[in-house]
Amino acid sequence: MDLDELRTLLERHARPDATTAVEGVLVSRVERSAPAEPAMTGTVLAVIAQGTKRLALGDRVLEYGPGQYLVASVDLPVTGQFLRVSPERPALGFGLVLEPAAVAELLLHAGPDGTRQVRGGPVPALAVCDAPAPLLDAVVRLLRLLDAPRDRAVLAPLVKREILWRLITGEQGAAVRQLGLADSSLTHVARAVAWIRGNYAEPFRVEELARRSGMSQSAFYRNFQAVTSMSPIRFQKQIRLQEARLLLATRPGDVTGVAHRVGYDSPSQFSREYSRQFGAPPSRDAARLRLGRPG
Repeated sequence: MDLDELRTLLERHARPDATTAVEGVLVSRVERSAPAEPAMTGTVLAVIAQGTKRLALGDRVLEYGPGQYLVASVDLPVTGQFLRVSPERPALGFGLVLEPAAVAELLLHAGPDGTRQVRGGPVPALAVCDAPAPLLDAVVRLLRLLDAPRDRAVLAPLVKREILWRLITGEQGAAVRQLGLADSSLTHVARAVAWIRGNYAEPFRVEELARRSGMSQSAFYRNFQAVTSMSPIRFQKQIRLQEARLLLATRPGDVTGVAHRVGYDSPSQFSREYSRQFGAPPSRDAARLRLGRPG
């Protein structure tokens, strides 16, 4: 399918906060290739119409460009950047928040013969592939509704369901289907991810987190690694460092206080790990952030 109309619609409806008149639908426009920045993915479908985006998750690096899509089925800490973009040729992207309840409803209506069955093993929570023509067509029709307020309230939910169905039955369907299954390995890992995010400053034992997730320690560790591409302890470290960077943007002179607040007992260890993650010591990076230069 020609991407021209998709690019035109994204250009027309891009706003600074990326939101649109349709709940859960996001439109992004990025004009410069800034240094890689930490972020949380959310559970989302992201389609690129122009430009290229690179994401790093643990030791994995993913790139996707025009006509490709990314699915994130767990809210993960990543670092990301757009490549080869400019004000004359900005990166343009479409996003749709993936709701577990909506996935579960579609699976219920489809019945056991409506989709391929989910295998028992875990699947990566972040994946990239080419977008098939029916998926891109549905995305374009959803974006057209931004110009049709009278039709939007009735038709937008239907087109969003269609997009979700294309994902469920597509190449990355296993990860999306598991998002809607209460007892899937991905759902158990997502439960642990949510606990770590809410308690990132607190130490934990892997066996205790496995118990909270309803899995044996060995199965939990194996599934967590497969889904997130990192260990639970490394995942917590990523969250701590991202939160520290946010705090330092407003409290640049309180490196020790920020270190303690995010769970580090040793300021020197905090400084080492922060420098390794962001390429500069906390105080210097905080100064860059205050000047609007993230890297």
